[in-house]
Amino acid sequence: MPTPSDSLPVAASLAPPALAARPADDRLAAVAAGRDVPSEVHRQVLDQAPVLEIDRFNLWYGAKQALHAITMPIPHARVTALVGPSGCGKSTLLRSVNRLNDLVQNVRTTGDMRLRGESIYDPRMDVIELRKRMGMVFQKPNPFPMSIYENVVYALRIDGENRRSVLDEVCETSLRGAALWDEVKDRLGESALGLSGGQQQRLCIARAIAAEPEVLLLDEPCSALDPIATGKVEDLIQELRGTYSVLIVTHNMQQASRTSDYTAFMYLGRLIEYGPTTDIFTKPILRETEAYVTGRFG
Repeated sequence: MPTPSDSLPVAASLAPPALAARPADDRLAAVAAGRDVPSEVHRQVLDQAPVLEIDRFNLWYGAKQALHAITMPIPHARVTALVGPSGCGKSTLLRSVNRLNDLVQNVRTTGDMRLRGESIYDPRMDVIELRKRMGMVFQKPNPFPMSIYENVVYALRIDGENRRSVLDEVCETSLRGAALWDEVKDRLGESALGLSGGQQQRLCIARAIAAEPEVLLLDEPCSALDPIATGKVEDLIQELRGTYSVLIVTHNMQQASRTSDYTAFMYLGRLIEYGPTTDIFTKPILRETEAYVTGRFG
């Protein structure tokens, strides 16, 4: 199997100094004009073992191209954040990982994504099985209209697991993993719809991790939550680091800086710069990236 460095661009640390000295809007203006620009991928990202490799991935909605030759590895057991202005392709890329975009009419893709070396877009791929390998949490909490307990063990139920001892263990472990056990342990039989918004979102995370996914996908999981609930979800994401490979879309720069190990800046469907979060926020290679993360545009 090819290594990440075989299929990805030269690391940004090897780029000529003149590249970083361009005017702040030069590269973004080129993108806006429809021209291809190289992505700056830091060497530290390429040195990590990937759980997922995105390789020259393009996506069209009808005649409109939404993603342009995205090439990036997603490191194993780390938190990777996708940031960028609204409409830049963050959520489209995230939903391509578990092929949710297949459900949209007139979608066409080229390139590939490989989960542990296995092509996600191989015609022989069982999409239902693929989605079982991915945990997905959406912007708005979406608990099922059933008990807290049954929400958590839902994935096991549909796989035919009915042993109460197994279900009980998974329920407790998952709720503890989602930092929710102490709040709901005495009301597991109650409807999940009675939980607060923040609790519902953590329940959705518990439901996702109950299936032991290889990648956990979070699509702006805090956008509908108040600051206190957001803080609890952010704490949870940090606790999941090292156990799960997390890919999160967020429009909140502070959230990305607090929760992620690596950050990718996207603009108009293109990957602009991708590196360790500390570097992206304190010493990015590109002035365009600095302008975005400091709030000077976007």
